[in-house]
Amino acid sequence: MLTRLDHIVLLQKHAGTTVEDYQLLLGARPQWEDLETQLGATYFQTGNVGLEIVSPLGLHSHDYVCDILGDKPGALTSLVFSTDNIEQCHHICKRRGLDPSDISESRHQRQKFRCPDEACHGIKTFILSEPKKQTLLNPVSDIKLDHIVINTPNPDRAIAHYGARLGLRFALDRTNEDWGARFMFFKLDDIVLEVIHRQGQKHDPSANDEIWGLTWKVDNLDAHHKRLSKKGVAVSETRMGRKPGTRVFTVKSHSGGIPTLFLEQSQK
Repeated sequence: MLTRLDHIVLLQKHAGTTVEDYQLLLGARPQWEDLETQLGATYFQTGNVGLEIVSPLGLHSHDYVCDILGDKPGALTSLVFSTDNIEQCHHICKRRGLDPSDISESRHQRQKFRCPDEACHGIKTFILSEPKKQTLLNPVSDIKLDHIVINTPNPDRAIAHYGARLGLRFALDRTNEDWGARFMFFKLDDIVLEVIHRQGQKHDPSANDEIWGLTWKVDNLDAHHKRLSKKGVAVSETRMGRKPGTRVFTVKSHSGGIPTLFLEQSQK
């Protein structure tokens, strides 16, 4: 049904500095900008996924964004998937109780529909048709999204939603008592949705899921650590990752407030 994660949306109250920060973080200029509507958008294309930074341009849209973000300056709010057959995907979503909107035209001559927030437990979810011709003007070939972290208060609901309803491959379900969390991994193409239920905390099982953080995969971790340090980005020392055969470092600034890791997978 779904072929890949097309892009993710980072909603910001004030995007100017965040756009500049992601130019540093990803090492590339935006592919395109749309500053002619109430919600301005700036789009970066990495090696396997897009990142769209959205912010208000008018008073009405500013109030709308503030209602979504509350006291947070920004947050990851949306998952935008692609499908190679949007009519069939729309039919399946309807049959699975996702109550999709009508199919309509999006920018760049692609068709789209949306599944309502309540059906997707607070995460804004859109489905796009695959582009007729993929034209990536400024791809960041060395940087790809490895995984996106989602917090859930209800692990059984998450399995039903991401696995059964959206049809993502449910690859792993593991509880680690030392880390105080249950980890559920859903895979689509080369990207993993890591859904975490943090144990030892009080949870309202009817509360929404929340997109929490991003891990970017690179071929040469030391080179990116050096590049970002020289540009004034605060980064941790490199260290071994939780996954065997990986090394990581934490990005502590220039990420729009989004918890961010850079990761290198051993070639051995």
